[in-house]
Amino acid sequence: MSIAVVGCSQLVTLAGPARPRTGAEMRDLAIIDDGAMLIENGIIQRVGSRRDIEAQASEIIDAGGRVVMPGFVDAHTHPVFAGNRAGEFEQRIQGATYAEIAAAGGGIRSTVRQTRAATEDELVDATRRHVRWFLENGTTTIEAKSGYGLTLDAECKLLRAIARIRPLGCVPTFLGAHVVPEEYRGHTSEYVCLVVNEMLPQIAAMKLAEYCDVFCEPGFFGVEESRQILTAARRLGLGLRIHADQLSSSGAAELAAELGAATADHLEHTSADGIRALQAAGVQPVLLPGSVYALGSSQYPDARAMIRAGLAVVLATDFNPGTSPTPSMPMILSLACTQMKMTPAEAIAAATINAAYSLGRGHAIGSLEAGKRADFVIHDFADYREIPYFFGVGSARSVYIGGQAVLGEC
Repeated sequence: MSIAVVGCSQLVTLAGPARPRTGAEMRDLAIIDDGAMLIENGIIQRVGSRRDIEAQASEIIDAGGRVVMPGFVDAHTHPVFAGNRAGEFEQRIQGATYAEIAAAGGGIRSTVRQTRAATEDELVDATRRHVRWFLENGTTTIEAKSGYGLTLDAECKLLRAIARIRPLGCVPTFLGAHVVPEEYRGHTSEYVCLVVNEMLPQIAAMKLAEYCDVFCEPGFFGVEESRQILTAARRLGLGLRIHADQLSSSGAAELAAELGAATADHLEHTSADGIRALQAAGVQPVLLPGSVYALGSSQYPDARAMIRAGLAVVLATDFNPGTSPTPSMPMILSLACTQMKMTPAEAIAAATINAAYSLGRGHAIGSLEAGKRADFVIHDFADYREIPYFFGVGSARSVYIGGQAVLGEC
């Protein structure tokens, strides 16, 4: 059965070269006014004018004069966890810092305690709520990190729960080096050995993750410890991602470049040297303005410098229970525009095609082009610029994954 999507005020295709967008390319969304799209068996067959495509279809999806664009690809999330940290939210409002809360046993370790106590089925049940939130905000694929177990069994439990996420597309990342767990506090080197010698080999053998990530930050895992973990992961065939320079300029961006990581994420405190290193190595920066906002900080990543340097910038939510409890990519786009001075077009490119390439999925998703999976969203706006403009608004009227409606209807 062939399906034609018609009635698009703007068909935002992001068609272009088979690589992430950089520089001025990020402002070219390849929009077709009153465009249409032909889909068969969940795959886009043609994109063009309504007149050329509508007659070829046996079924019509009428967007009703609304924006149609690729589903958002959220390239940094922590979606599987038990409980929440609303109490810490209040503590921060009253003046406690992230580091102070963590030192007192809160922060990530608080979520670890609650997540360890939950069963796999309980985690899957809790995550269904988060999946619905992602869909309601127009996201169709996420990168999903573990990191709230910090034992081999608990990390495997999290990664198995991630594998059960539906209907979102999901790219699993092992984040056993999220924080040193309570039982290893003061013995970081012993915990690093556990991650390198026990966790990574078994997780790689079971094919539970595609990537390995490390929170490279003083007080968490230093540059040498992060290098040890990521080098071991690379030997086992895992791709590399790094939480880099979130709280300080620690050399993590340079480490990402040295190791040829797929991404360096956060980068709030990255220096000009760090930006140059990322550009030279072809590492994609994943910027997470939601966590800056939620922590009450004003130190946003220097997105303009990164775009000027030719980096293929990515935007993501960093959805997690502590420092960025939002699954809303439209809100992230708004923050990117107002706080990091990205244009709406640059923000959309960063949250779709560039994000897809950062996950090794650029050949299949992230743009609306022939041969790609029909993951698309009908937004309740007539102009794509309205998505970041009307912040706090859930604009996704209908969401399709592989050509199948998973949320709403026209």
